[in-house]
Amino acid sequence: MKRQTSQTPHQNTMNLVEWSMLIVLSILWGGSFFFNGVALQELPVFTVVFGRVCIAAIALQIFLKIRGISFPVAPKILGALLFMGFINNVVPFSLIVAGQTQIGSGLASVLNATTPLFTAVIAHLFTTEPSEKLTRRKIAGVLFGIIGVGVMIGPDISAIGFSGSDVLGQLAVLAAAASYGVALVFGRRFAKAGISPMIIATGQMTGATLLLAPLVFIVDNPIDIITSLSISTIAAIFALALFSTALAYILYFKILSSAGAMNASLVTLLVPVSAIILGILFLGEALAFKTLAGMGFVGVGLLVIDGRVLNLLKQKQPGKIPG
Repeated sequence: MKRQTSQTPHQNTMNLVEWSMLIVLSILWGGSFFFNGVALQELPVFTVVFGRVCIAAIALQIFLKIRGISFPVAPKILGALLFMGFINNVVPFSLIVAGQTQIGSGLASVLNATTPLFTAVIAHLFTTEPSEKLTRRKIAGVLFGIIGVGVMIGPDISAIGFSGSDVLGQLAVLAAAASYGVALVFGRRFAKAGISPMIIATGQMTGATLLLAPLVFIVDNPIDIITSLSISTIAAIFALALFSTALAYILYFKILSSAGAMNASLVTLLVPVSAIILGILFLGEALAFKTLAGMGFVGVGLLVIDGRVLNLLKQKQPGKIPG
């Protein structure tokens, strides 16, 4: 019998450890847009995605062997992991990388930040857990977050007009965000079945690799390309696979299993924040007022969704009933 923890399916708020994991995850995924951009200079779309999931799958399988963790063989679980690899890796990774051939990484990160909206609606419609149901507070928090992301990007936000030659790239990233929303809700079933985050991450990456293998060799024929790659492209693919994928998805499933789909989706609001902070720290970029203002909006949105500060304020108002 599994020991019950303080986290229950009805809990809306995250603890300090879960918030910390969410921030680390946003840093890992924030780098993925940059690594995609580097890899796309020499590699076609499906080859970038295949390299990402294949290397991640191999690394995770090796780690399972070292740890002595056995992989499940039940057909029902394997089928669910294969489907998870399709909706959480093959579809969104391919759509985002394809979208980035038409639009910049900043705009892609803004559109990807709509994931919590898709997740909130899908979770509301297809789950029975009260904590996953749509509320005005959740909607308000997500909207604050998306506004904050838009403010940080600044004038580039005007590029989101769904017109001109970029429209397919914009729609591709939005479709990827919707696919992530479906995956977040579907992925909750693994925690209920007692499957560890390491197994889920390994299974979905292995499934994504098997699904992409025939496609990449038919469409891209990468054998003729990979022999002449630059060091920067090779480094980008390995960083994308090991850090932005293998390690990131272990954290992702840990958060998903304990905090729920809606809370896990909040990482997409933090990804642009992380990308900008990394640029300031390591690329010498200036800290603009719009960056601080945008981060403020994102922070307010996260506080609204978390709910604890609002509850404290309610309790301090005279005549109000706590909670």
